[in-house]
Amino acid sequence: MFDTLYEWFWWDRIWLPVNLTWADLEDKEGRVYAKASHLYVAVPYAFGFLLIRYMFERWIATPLAGSVGIRQRVHLKTEDKPILELYYTTQCRNPAQANIDGLSKKSSLSARQVERWFRRRRSQDRPGVLKKFREASWRFVFYLAAFIGGIAALYDKEWFYDSREVWTDFPKQSMLQSQYWYYILEMSFYGSLLFSITFDVKRKDFKEQIVHHLATLVLLSFSWCVNYIRIGTLVMLIHDASDVLLESAKLFNYAKWEKTCQTLFVLFAIVFMVTRLVIFPFWLIHCTWVYPVQHYPAFFGYYFFNVMLVVLLCLHIFWAYLILRMIRKFMFGTVSLLSQDNLSSFSGSQPFLPHGPLENLKNTDSPHLTSKQYGGQTMHSLFILMITINHSGLN
Repeated sequence: MFDTLYEWFWWDRIWLPVNLTWADLEDKEGRVYAKASHLYVAVPYAFGFLLIRYMFERWIATPLAGSVGIRQRVHLKTEDKPILELYYTTQCRNPAQANIDGLSKKSSLSARQVERWFRRRRSQDRPGVLKKFREASWRFVFYLAAFIGGIAALYDKEWFYDSREVWTDFPKQSMLQSQYWYYILEMSFYGSLLFSITFDVKRKDFKEQIVHHLATLVLLSFSWCVNYIRIGTLVMLIHDASDVLLESAKLFNYAKWEKTCQTLFVLFAIVFMVTRLVIFPFWLIHCTWVYPVQHYPAFFGYYFFNVMLVVLLCLHIFWAYLILRMIRKFMFGTVSLLSQDNLSSFSGSQPFLPHGPLENLKNTDSPHLTSKQYGGQTMHSLFILMITINHSGLN
């Protein structure tokens, strides 16, 4: 039965254009083609990335954080209350008033004591700035290296300048060594992110991150197996472009270099909108949707690949919506979104508010808030919104 399922899964008509078989993609005549077996190495490489990350964060990122004044935050441990702890871990981290009253009776504590316990317990679980700095520094180093490597691998290729060349001689396009390493390292990195996602800083878009990482790995695997490597490298490159700026902006924010942080955020927002909402749909998806059917009839793999690209596009639109919503509130003078409660809802914590421009913004309707203060606070809060979005497409 397993053999039958295996043969059905790899049936030529599913993944390849008509009149082509897997035999046509066997190495011959000096041409080397991508094979599914090549991807197995990405699994041990992913664990290798986790080891490298551990050493990097311990011996490079942590001393770097210390040099800019970031220290490990000491958490005050909450009192041992089994009833409250059970509710916290299995039901809700922020119970409603009715639940607080019920827990108060069960635990023989006052409602105020229960509220205080949950507040301290949430604070205990919040990741410190040092953890966020180390995580952002690791991603920054990888995205920068990947982007530079992608440019080096693509700048002299015809399809980098003319998307029609992506499909020239498809699928009989020999795999290049630069393409092999670009793919394997990207897949290994995203595999490591998937393995560590439960231990990393948990953002508001946690579920979207999982969908994104899975969609990324599926897209990379599929494009590799059916020799969609040229378009795959282009998709990876445009995603890496904005992530470099995002992670660098995070680093400067944690270090409290506000002006540098804001400048990088503006650059990030521009690059994000251009690459994810312009180049990605109108050049790359257009390239995969329109040009292939000029060479061969549409088949299942053609639709599957394009649907997965649209899934990524939907995630891009979701993240862009969060940016534009905050910008709209700013333009029309609605400042309620700047409150600490609203900001914390994006990340589940308030890691930098006590030290940033929003430190004293307890009441956003304060008549003493000057336009200059409001503008600076809004810009900072807009940035905080974006750094809670751990996106990165087929990056």
